[in-house]
Amino acid sequence: MEHRIRSSFAKQSMMQTLGANIQSVSDGEVVITAPILPGSRQQHDAAHAALSFAIGDTAAGYAALTKMPENSEVMTAEMKINLLAPGAGDTLRATGKVIKPGRRLVIVTAEVHALQGSQEKLIAILQGTMVPVPA
Repeated sequence: MEHRIRSSFAKQSMMQTLGANIQSVSDGEVVITAPILPGSRQQHDAAHAALSFAIGDTAAGYAALTKMPENSEVMTAEMKINLLAPGAGDTLRATGKVIKPGRRLVIVTAEVHALQGSQEKLIAILQGTMVPVPA
């Protein structure tokens, strides 16, 4: 399962552009980190909301993929984000989790934390629906 997730992730040029990496893969959960690069910041020098959304959506999607058959891939049907605080720090970490797996729809969530040194702050939560598609 982990090889399948990492192989698919490696094909995502957007994640490469953002400098994102998979930190861990387990059944129903995937953790992705991304540095807050100069090109990923907004005018207040915090992480742009698009970075939070991109890695949160991706972590949630791959969490869903851990619950799907080998011959499946996944796509987002819908995703909502609540921004809770500015993404101030060096790195963002998104933890995607499956809330309810299903054959046609998988309900997912993600939490995004901003990390600076040993400090971490919850900055966004996402909730959405993933759908299986043929690989």
